[in-house]
Amino acid sequence: MITIEDVTKIKTYHVKTLKKKQNVNGVAIGHKIVAGKDTGELCVTILVKKKVTKSELFGKDLIPQTLDEIPTDVKEVGEIFAFKSRTDRWRPAPGGVSIGHYAISAGTLGGFVKDRTTGETLILSNNHVMANSNSASSGDAILQPGPADGGGNPQDRIADLERYIIIQFLSGNGGGDCIFAKSASGLLNSFAKVLGSKHRLVPTKIQAEINEVDAAVAKPAWDNVITGDIIDIGVITGTKPAVIGLDVRKSGRTTGTTTGTIQNLSATVDVSYGGGKIATFENQIVAGAMSSPGDSGSLVVDGSEPLAVGLLFAGSDSATIINPIDRVLELLDVEF
Repeated sequence: MITIEDVTKIKTYHVKTLKKKQNVNGVAIGHKIVAGKDTGELCVTILVKKKVTKSELFGKDLIPQTLDEIPTDVKEVGEIFAFKSRTDRWRPAPGGVSIGHYAISAGTLGGFVKDRTTGETLILSNNHVMANSNSASSGDAILQPGPADGGGNPQDRIADLERYIIIQFLSGNGGGDCIFAKSASGLLNSFAKVLGSKHRLVPTKIQAEINEVDAAVAKPAWDNVITGDIIDIGVITGTKPAVIGLDVRKSGRTTGTTTGTIQNLSATVDVSYGGGKIATFENQIVAGAMSSPGDSGSLVVDGSEPLAVGLLFAGSDSATIINPIDRVLELLDVEF
C-alpha cells in the first residue's frame, strides 16, 4: 500500500526536474482524479498553467504517468500570483478596488457599464466617490488607488469624470456660501492643475430635495486600463430586482467580498455626508451589515449569479443602504 511518506519521498526527489518542464509551475501531493472523480489513490500532482495535448509539447516536457511506481496527475491552476491588496495600484483595474476623485479619501470602483448613446465603456461608482459630493466638474481626474491609499500622482489617473447625479442636501446643510467651501475649492483647484485637469470646482448652494441615487460614471483615461470584471464576482450579465430575503454579495475596497441579505425595501432614510451635510433618499434597499467606510460604490449582486441588484453608498454598524440598480442605470443613461 502506498503511504503519504512514500509519495513525499518521490515528490521531493523529482521536484526540481519536474519544475523545469514547460508549463509546470508547481508540484504537490494529492489524490488521483479520473474523469472528474476522486479515486482516493495517492499520487504526485503536477500543477500546470494550462493543460495542453501531448502534441503541443516536446518529449522532454511530457509528464510521465508514474514516478518510481508512484502515479502522477496533472492539475491546471493557471498563472499563480501573489495576492494584491484592494488598496494597491491595479493595471488593468477590476471592480472592487480603491478609487476616488482627486479631492476625496477613497471609495470603491463598483463596476463597468456602457453609455446608451455612444456605447463607450464607463466606470460606475458613487457621486461622493467620483464627484466629491457635487463639488466636481466633468473631466476631473479619477485616481486609482484613491488619495487615502496613496493615489495622487499623474500616473494614478485612471479615468476622467463623465457625469453624475446631483445630491440634493437638506437646506442649511452644505450650502455654497460657506467660507470653508470657497477656500477648499481654491486649494483643490491648485491640485487639479498638478493632475492636468482643465476643470475647476465651483461651490454651489443646494436646495432641499429628495434623492434616489448617489451615482456617477467616469470615462477610462486610455484603452486597456480596466478589466471589465469585478474581483470574486466576474462580468455583470444583467440586473435583478431586490426582494426581501434575497441573498446578495459585494466586492469592495475595505472589506473585500462579503455577503448579506435584503431586509427592507422602499426605505426613506437620512444619510449624513459629514460636515453637517444631510441628504434624504427615497426608495432605497436595506441589507444587513456587509460593508464599512471605503466600500461606497460597490455593486451589490445576487448571491449566486453575476446580476446587479444595487449600488452600495451608505451604511452603519448594522445596516447597508443600497440604491436600486435599475434606477441608477436609468438616471445615468447607461446599461450593462
